[in-house]
Amino acid sequence: MAKEIVKRPKIIVVIGPTSSGKSALGVFLAQKLGGEIISADSRQVYRGLNIGTGKVTRKEMASVPHHLLDVVSPKKVFAVSDFLTLGGQAIGKILKNGNIPIIVGGTGLYIDVLLGRMSIPEVPPNPQLRARLEKKSSKELFALLKVKDPARATTIEPQNPRRLIRALEIAMFKDRQTAPVRTSGSGGAAYDILWLGLNPGEKILHKKIHTRLLARLKQGMLAEARRLHAPARLGGRGLSYKRMEALGLEYRYLACYLQNKISREEMEEQLERAINKYAKRQMRWFKRNLDIHWVAYSAVGQPNKQKALSLAKRFLSI
Repeated sequence: MAKEIVKRPKIIVVIGPTSSGKSALGVFLAQKLGGEIISADSRQVYRGLNIGTGKVTRKEMASVPHHLLDVVSPKKVFAVSDFLTLGGQAIGKILKNGNIPIIVGGTGLYIDVLLGRMSIPEVPPNPQLRARLEKKSSKELFALLKVKDPARATTIEPQNPRRLIRALEIAMFKDRQTAPVRTSGSGGAAYDILWLGLNPGEKILHKKIHTRLLARLKQGMLAEARRLHAPARLGGRGLSYKRMEALGLEYRYLACYLQNKISREEMEEQLERAINKYAKRQMRWFKRNLDIHWVAYSAVGQPNKQKALSLAKRFLSI
């Protein structure tokens, strides 16, 4: 008797570095294919971090349902394990709706864990170790991580003390014993996955990052940072500068500027440099995935949406 072939649910993933056009392509595909979007961005999960993270606006969503945006207070820490739980729930909900889950984002770790390409060690917090590590500078933490876990050091933001401390906590735990591993339980072989990648090339990407940064500043990114820090009685969120710096990239440099640690010119120059470095780390991560179909760009620096749609339609018809 022939064995029955069970069809696996299909998922589309749109990945790429910051400013590459992922959000717009995700919305386009969702409109054409009957999809819902799961945002895979480690900072867009936070409420109030809108302009600085380039969070898709209500208008840009074009009535396409979006998941995992604005799910937690910026005062709380959202970990990859949280994304694994909420992302799995979102996939189940979208499939139950009879729609296509389209995961869109630049946080490769979140996506790989959710879809079963990676597992995460269940390492409990170590208050004593954290207390010792918190006394070190970001530079010292990064140097230590390069010794303890060279692979993780190539993809982590070297100026983010919270993530550096957590990475060291995991690395040092594994030095002493084998950590229990948590997987998605629903990734890997459970899904058919189409990976679509966006990479406009370094020259075009640098230009896009520059243009986008200027646009965000004009839109009120600095005012947003002031609101985040302002106390609740003044309509703000009461976010400490320390926490704002831990959120990384835009918010770190905005916090430094608001504390008069750097000038406006230094803030813009250092931030743009940091974003370009971040984009390189993102690409370094994505290039390890040989299943990605890289979507070509036009001469004016726009991804070929029709080619991406063609690939997606072919994938869904199989």
